[in-house]
Amino acid sequence: MNLNTQPGLMRERLFPRSYQTVPAARAFAQETLTAWDVTGRQADIVLCVSELATNALRHGVPRGRTYRLRLLNFGCCLRVEVQDSGPGRSRILGRPHGNGLRIVEGVSDLWGVLPRSPGKVVWAEFRSGGC
Repeated sequence: MNLNTQPGLMRERLFPRSYQTVPAARAFAQETLTAWDVTGRQADIVLCVSELATNALRHGVPRGRTYRLRLLNFGCCLRVEVQDSGPGRSRILGRPHGNGLRIVEGVSDLWGVLPRSPGKVVWAEFRSGGC
């Protein structure tokens, strides 16, 4: 992955509470990765954007609210964050449906959840070989 072009970059966008926004979130991520010349792991990063956005819509975004997708380029690491304003913590459960966080865990280098007021941020990181 080539993340060493202009470290310290950040892009974010708000999306309304609608499953129709997931393709737009993926497109925003792809556009950002292309602009930053992130050439490796694009498919994994965009997949995580899709899963985290879907997870926020399914479990975290109250009616009438939005979710925020933020991409951060730290030079040796790219971080995807999805913030919602809903209650509760995102976690991996043993449900027959809802494997999104298992997918995020499987394709990212690291992931987690941070509390916010209101809501939470679920994040995933993708490191380059230089980290």
